[in-house]
Formats: sequence, structure tokens, C-alpha cells
Amino acid sequence: MIEVSHLTKRYGSRTAVEDLTFTVESGVVYGFLGPNGAGKSTTMNILTGCLAATEGRVSIDGFDIFEQPIRAKARVGYLPEQPPLYMGMTVREYLAFVARAKGVKIPALDKELERVTAVTGVGEVADRLIRNLSKGFRQRVGIAQALLADPPVIILDEPTVGLDPLQIVEIRELIRSLGRDHTVILSTHILSEVQTVCDRVLMIHRGRLVASGTLASLEEQFAGKVTYHITVKAGLLEAREALEAVPGVLEVTAGETGADRCTLAVSVSDPGEDMDERLSFALSDRRIPVLRLEREQASLEDVFLALTQEADQQNAGKAGKGGRRHDGDL
Repeated sequence: MIEVSHLTKRYGSRTAVEDLTFTVESGVVYGFLGPNGAGKSTTMNILTGCLAATEGRVSIDGFDIFEQPIRAKARVGYLPEQPPLYMGMTVREYLAFVARAKGVKIPALDKELERVTAVTGVGEVADRLIRNLSKGFRQRVGIAQALLADPPVIILDEPTVGLDPLQIVEIRELIRSLGRDHTVILSTHILSEVQTVCDRVLMIHRGRLVASGTLASLEEQFAGKVTYHITVKAGLLEAREALEAVPGVLEVTAGETGADRCTLAVSVSDPGEDMDERLSFALSDRRIPVLRLEREQASLEDVFLALTQEADQQNAGKAGKGGRRHDGDL
């Protein structure tokens, strides 16, 4: 659905996006993830045709955004971080204005407005001035304008920023429902939002793509060691000896110890291998009661921190060798 090839955007000496290449498949909800200043908004603005690139190519449903901008833009609905709302209009007036700008013909206008207001839940406020709406409803109106003319791609830039917890839950549910009929790109720096809403992740840092894939594949690929926290009713030496003999155990570290129990952290070599039974059987064979056994694996937060730190180290190495450094956009 979307192909981005060697995309670069420079503002004078500042490079916001550098040699960015990725593909977005049809019918998938993507999380476009990165810290503040990573280059996410610049990339979104280029994908939607709002900003020219310095170098590279972007194709939307087979149409080049730079060479065939009208046909490419018609396939994208966009909600910028600041929704483009006219506060003096009612919701209905505003959506009708946007629909006409998108080429929706008068005979189909009422039906189209009915469709997007129903999908986004703004029908009950359709005759109210936008200035009098809560921020949650304003975000819904912004999403509604993105849906007008039924584009196959929906791009949302930080859609839950500034919302209260209930509004965040409602907007996330709305985004998940959109994923049933559209390709959705959700730009955010909120990791829990990606885990809740998205099927796949594109992770960007300092204008470069540092990882892409499903959440499960990223966690498995970059997780490293899995650690088990085990509390047993036994002495430390006896429990450690039993666990160290289990194939696949890398290290056993002592935690809290008491008169008749102890806690140990057990690191294993294969993140994809379920060691629960093996560890439990090793202890039960020694008649050691297991009071607690918990498996801990790297979360998306851990993966994200590891990848950004790795990227920073690589950039520092290039700078030390005389390479050019760059900063993300603001």
C-alpha cells in the first residue's frame, strides 16, 4: 500500500529524516514509534504530500506522491497532531466543507456525512460549534474529516495527546475499529498505545529506521535473556545447585534469603524456550517446594531503549571517525 524508498529531508544543515526505507502492507495497523524529535512528524507530512522531500521516493497505492500528488493524496486521510478545525463552524458545516474539498459530490454528501459521524460517534454533536466541544470530541471530528471520501490509508499523528484517560480509551477503540477497513499508521511516542492498538511497528530514531516487525517478533529478536524469579522453601546452596544443573540455565543469582526460604534469579539462554516445567521438575526432584515462579522477558520499552541506545552509540562512533551527525525534527 505504501512504499518509502531512501527518503531524506534536510532543513539547511539539519537532517530530520535520513535514508528512510520501509513498506506498509494493506489492511494493517502500524505503530510509527519514536521519541520526541525522532522525525515522525516530518515523515508523516511527506507521506501525506504536505511537505517536499530532499531525496527519495514515496508511493501510495502505486501513485508517486511527488509525481502524481492529486491521485496519491486522494488515497490518504490525515489527522495532524493539531487537528485542522474551524472553531466557528458546527461539526456538520465543517465536515461538509472538507467533503466538498475532497471532491465528494452534492448528491452523495449527506450519506457520506452520516457515515463518518456514525463511525466516529460525533453525530450527537453534529449541530454544535466546534469551539464548544471537549478535546475528545474535537479529536473525533478530526478523525472524521480524515475518513471523508473513504481513503484506503488513514494516518494519525499523536491522536491521544492531551486527552483524559477515558477519552484515550475511546480513541484507541476507534482506531482499532478503523483497522478493519483501512490501513492505519499511528504516529506516537507512547509505547502502551502501540501495544494496545497496533499489529506491527516501525521504530524510528534520529531520522533513521531502527527496527520493524510485529510486536512479538521485536520482543523475541531483541529481548536477550529471559529471567525467572523463583522463591523456594529450601536453603540457598541446595536450590542453586539444583537450578544450575538444568540445561539452558546461564546464571543463578541469589536474592532475598530467610531462615527456611530463598529467592533466586535464573537467567536462561533461549528466550523462545519455555523453561517453566524444566525448572519446576529440577526442584521437585530434589523435593524442594516452589512457592513462586515468575517469567520475566524484555518488554517493548526495553526493546525501544536498547535500540535507541544502540543507534546513539553507532552515531557517536561515526562522529568520532569524522562522520556527519544529524538531529531529528522538533
